[in-house]
Amino acid sequence: MTPIDDETGPGSDREEAAAGPADPYVGRGLLDVEMGPSSALAHLYRGEIHRMKLWRERLDRTTNWAVLLMAAILTWAFSNETNPHYVILIGNAAVVLFLTIEARRYRAYDIWRSRVRSLQQNVWAPGLDPTRPLADDEWRRNLAADYAQPTLKITMEEAIAHRLRRVYLPLFTILNGAWLLRVTAFTDATWPASARVGVLPGAVVTGLVVVLMLGAALVSLRPRTWHASDELREKDLRRDRSDPP
Repeated sequence: MTPIDDETGPGSDREEAAAGPADPYVGRGLLDVEMGPSSALAHLYRGEIHRMKLWRERLDRTTNWAVLLMAAILTWAFSNETNPHYVILIGNAAVVLFLTIEARRYRAYDIWRSRVRSLQQNVWAPGLDPTRPLADDEWRRNLAADYAQPTLKITMEEAIAHRLRRVYLPLFTILNGAWLLRVTAFTDATWPASARVGVLPGAVVTGLVVVLMLGAALVSLRPRTWHASDELREKDLRRDRSDPP
């Protein structure tokens, strides 16, 4: 996709370039069948899509593990009144572990997804519609630097917030809601005394659960500057196609 400077050709190309998009050569040759730079770029894009898909599947796999574990724990906890309720709290610890693993995977996934989005915004979109401006005038330099030295673009805390919003905050809500039901409706003791675990009073155990839920809600919902590009968070996905972008 290197600009071709043809001194012998007509000057119309130069005039169109001056009146066209910021990078007039960005869409040139994208649909050519001959092997060349455009073909190499297409293979590069396909490779990035494949890599992003693999990491997306790894995220889903971790979520599946957490859901299956939760189902097993809740089934066992409610199968008999004599089964201890604190097994559900152990499930909280296991879900936290899965959340940590998934957040680390999400940081890696964001590397490949950001490359795909850069190519989509700065190559394919202007290539299909030459009047569309580039999303990033320095996209070539930035993408080259990322290939030369891949870097994580979001913090671990932001990655945890993303996964909490998408999956794990509802899972924690279900898990601890089931725990609350277990210690109030399936015991003769009154709550919070019924939440007692060993030498820990029920009030202390309940307080720890409340702190866990408040901490998860704070991390996931607090105002912040998001660095993961083009996440489906606050955009109007139901925008009418006739409306301008």
